[in-house]
Amino acid sequence: MSLFNLFGRKEKEETAGKTRETNEAADVDAYSGMRVEVTTIEERLLFVAKIMNLRGSMAELHQYSEMAIPREEEWKPLAVKIRGYNDHDRKAVYMEGVISPKEEHKWQVVGLSIVRVANDRAFYRLSTNLEATATTFGGLAAGEKPCTLLNISVGGACIGSEHVYHKGDKFLLKVRLIDDRPESAMFCQVLRITEKEDSGFEYGCQFLEMTEDDQKAITQNIFAAQRKRRNNS
Repeated sequence: MSLFNLFGRKEKEETAGKTRETNEAADVDAYSGMRVEVTTIEERLLFVAKIMNLRGSMAELHQYSEMAIPREEEWKPLAVKIRGYNDHDRKAVYMEGVISPKEEHKWQVVGLSIVRVANDRAFYRLSTNLEATATTFGGLAAGEKPCTLLNISVGGACIGSEHVYHKGDKFLLKVRLIDDRPESAMFCQVLRITEKEDSGFEYGCQFLEMTEDDQKAITQNIFAAQRKRRNNS
């Protein structure tokens, strides 16, 4: 095959890939109530929020978390990246827009547009190494088992355990993310299983039956843990 044909084929494949992304972006929508992460163009995490009052390319962002950087009184409009998760289509939605502050914990976003969609994880994950417990409520193996929380996001967590779970198993995960805050409890379902060479397993889990208050509490604890880690580094 000639170099011309090789590069021509590569160019066609790249064009086809971009076309598929464009078509997907047209089919997968943002919607009011979607949870999103808001970052700078350089991808520094600012806050986690919920899109509300979506009208074409305009919307409001209602913060779940505290600001990762101080919110100044004279805040100029800021170009940002917005990453959400479409619960209906199970896809991450990548957007861009310009935000400016409204009242406390609310932001106006204009020029909102979908850049692409992908089968990615929905939210920022905080890496941890915390003692936790997993409690099952049925069968012969019911009871509380020790585990290690390896990472956590608004939508799920990864734990390490020597106990054997199966895909679809459900349990109550309890962990204290911050020493001076109450213990967090999340109802989980196992989605992915990785057997480790040394010992035990890693389980990727999604949270179930989460209320909006639960989501806010977990988000606030994740941000507080991230801020504490940054201050101690």
